[in-house]
Amino acid sequence: MTTIDRAPTGAGELTARRKQLSLLILCGAVFLDALDISLLGVSLPSIKTGLGLSDGSLQWLVSGYTVGYGGFLLLGGRVADVWGRRRTFIAATVLFIAASLLGGVLTDGGLLVATRVLKGVAAGFTAPAAMSLITTTFREGAERNRALGVFAMTGAGGYSFGLVLSGVLTEIDWRLVFFAPGVIAIAVLAASPLIKADAPRAAGPRQGFDFAGALTVTLGVMALVYGLVQGPAWGWGSPGTIAVLVGAVVLLAAFVAVESRHRSPLVPLSIFHSRSLSSANLISVVWAGSTIGWQFVATLYLQEALHWGALKTAFAFLPLGVVIVAVAKFAAGPLVGRWGVRAVVTVGMLIQGVGVLLYLGVGTNSGYAAVMLPGIILHGIGNGLVYPTVNIAGVSGVADERQGVAAGLITASYQVGAGVGVAVLAAVLTATGGSGDGVSGYRWAFLVAGLMSLTGLLIGFQGLRQPKGAAAASPAAPAVPAADPVAARQ
Repeated sequence: MTTIDRAPTGAGELTARRKQLSLLILCGAVFLDALDISLLGVSLPSIKTGLGLSDGSLQWLVSGYTVGYGGFLLLGGRVADVWGRRRTFIAATVLFIAASLLGGVLTDGGLLVATRVLKGVAAGFTAPAAMSLITTTFREGAERNRALGVFAMTGAGGYSFGLVLSGVLTEIDWRLVFFAPGVIAIAVLAASPLIKADAPRAAGPRQGFDFAGALTVTLGVMALVYGLVQGPAWGWGSPGTIAVLVGAVVLLAAFVAVESRHRSPLVPLSIFHSRSLSSANLISVVWAGSTIGWQFVATLYLQEALHWGALKTAFAFLPLGVVIVAVAKFAAGPLVGRWGVRAVVTVGMLIQGVGVLLYLGVGTNSGYAAVMLPGIILHGIGNGLVYPTVNIAGVSGVADERQGVAAGLITASYQVGAGVGVAVLAAVLTATGGSGDGVSGYRWAFLVAGLMSLTGLLIGFQGLRQPKGAAAASPAAPAVPAADPVAARQ
């Protein structure tokens, strides 16, 4: 009798350990993606001098990654669903490594930009594959909420760590900022066979692949991101900007037309019948617009109005990452389980909005601890609550065979929102006196960023509902040990 009792317990423990190991490896991927976005920040002037690059080429070292990443997320999510999530994750990680190591040795600016685009494309496949592996490995509800909280925590940690690491590596040799992600990715690749395998496919004939949908949405999103990136440089009323953005709208309209008729669409339009999923994607757009746009303006303010150096500026944002990591790990999942996604997103957007609006009080001699740090801490609390919670809402209630698409959608919404936020706030800065020693333009930009946060609050309050199974476990359920925050309830 004793032997019979122990056998299932041992099997359950083995499954739980495998799931935690998978989560650790998959979080390594989102850490890498976020790290690579921020890692070039402080090193750009050194790269410009070392390779003799123009300002346009320098911008595309950052923008090329964003265009590739944002453009391929939906295709990457669908490929993961059809071809296999673990297989897609491994193949894309190999491409990421190759592009990273190649970028570290190139001396031609154009080829270097090409490697950045390739890395973005690779991340466009690894991100939805990793997130959908998590959502199909952990049961919907408290178990998945905790896992997505850890996933969000490592993304925030990667971005913040990248800002600081960029300064440290640049002091040694700027080429290390290209090699470092490749080295970390090699470790992730070596551990990837330990990731829990995909669930077996459901019985029945394989669905066809929607090539027309894949082509139109990939080109459409890439054109949209490209137009948003180039808009400030070209001018929002220039023929080039208008042509690219109109082209993006036409391609995305064609994508909707294709999806409404295709027998096996890349993104079934019925997925948007879920009010929570649609609201989560809208919130992701305005949330990313607010938080990334705010950081863009705040960085300019610190460096141009207060004349801070790049490394000092990077360290100024370090508390933001620390707070996001702590809140996402210890608070977001349990609060969603107790109060639901609507309450957590609403409160998170309110706190983030207050943190942004505190920057309306900045001046030309503002003290960091007295004026800026409180806003950074509130902003971090809001981020830590909202980021994992919109991910939970964006994949809740979606069938396993569409988890890759749902993960790609929510991540693409974030990328588009980031581009929109930076573009809008850059336009506000220009229209209100521009950046520089004065503070009027910065204050107007911070006001718009704060209003974006409050818009997300309204969308969340009106559109989000408690996802099925997200409520707290019954009192009879065994407690999860604090030392293992994402352990499965077997």
